[in-house]
Amino acid sequence: VQLQASGGGLVQAGGSLRLSCAAAGRTFSNYVMGWFRQAPGKEREFVAGIQWSGGIVYYADSMKGRLFISVDAAKNTVYLQMNSLKPDDTAVYYCAAGRRYDRIRLKYEYDYWGQGTQVTVSS
Repeated sequence: VQLQASGGGLVQAGGSLRLSCAAAGRTFSNYVMGWFRQAPGKEREFVAGIQWSGGIVYYADSMKGRLFISVDAAKNTVYLQMNSLKPDDTAVYYCAAGRRYDRIRLKYEYDYWGQGTQVTVSS
């Protein structure tokens, strides 16, 4: 299984980025896909998660209203649209795949992880 995250970069506060996670190596129809982030010196934290079929969606309270997660099954890709970015959103963003719909926010419930993409928001 391979998860390839991309789309990070440097953006000014108030700007937007769309992260992509290309998934390969198995069928993900029974999986949930999550985005997590880790800032220097901090724990990896949940950002957003979605059932591959799109039926279940969760967002971190700290970013709710600024995020939109989606799946393009034809492209085997998960997207995370992030708007109104703040300097506190600066982190490495990781995508992950797991099978526990009821534990979608818990990083240790995910089986596969991508390599991460850096998001830097300048003030």
